[in-house]
Amino acid sequence: MFDYGCIVCGTELEYLEHDINMCCSVCGKTFQTNVRCRNKHFVCDDCHQAEGADYIETYCLSSTETNPVILINTIMKNPKIKMHGPEHHFLVPAVLLTVFYNAAGDHAVLGGKLAVARKRAQVIPGGFCGFYGNCGAGVGTGIFMSIITDATPLSTDAWRLSNLMTARSLENIACHGGPRCCKRDSFLALESAVQFFRENMGVNLPMDTIVCGFSAKNRDCKKQDCVFFDFKKVRLSHS
Repeated sequence: MFDYGCIVCGTELEYLEHDINMCCSVCGKTFQTNVRCRNKHFVCDDCHQAEGADYIETYCLSSTETNPVILINTIMKNPKIKMHGPEHHFLVPAVLLTVFYNAAGDHAVLGGKLAVARKRAQVIPGGFCGFYGNCGAGVGTGIFMSIITDATPLSTDAWRLSNLMTARSLENIACHGGPRCCKRDSFLALESAVQFFRENMGVNLPMDTIVCGFSAKNRDCKKQDCVFFDFKKVRLSHS
């Protein structure tokens, strides 16, 4: 039932107190890591997210969607997108860029923007939320803002907006508490970005009510304590 854990054998991941050298079970390269499964498999971030990131980029390039909730849910339902994983760090800015440029009637530039977002998101490692106190989905909203405003380290207002966008997302994610859920945190980041965009850029993107359809795949789901939990589905299952 659970789409969680090792992508080699499916067993639960364990987080070590110190980094150790391990060989990636997919590409064979050696990395320092503090995450492995209980069967001692390790998969590097590049291998973990590669298939998912390819799918995200390809799907967004073919999409004409302007509703971010519809787009992110459609992509998340594909089996290439794991329950948790660093591909979500790219998913958030990819969805926001797609709906923004589609709504603006400027889809032709989307390919280049997605390539930049993917390159930037790839440097955010898995587990960033817990080990650095900086959720990659939240950072993804800052990546989005920096791309559409052409922000650089020497920018003024674009620099402010990009950092403030990330701060708003991270605060929203943090206030909902742990443990991490890449689906919940991506939804929260998306909500933060749409609200921030409306308040600071005067742009209204459609925002449907989000109801999570992934709780059954997440053994760490907070259930009724999650703002996106599907109460209706639970009531029907007990009727």
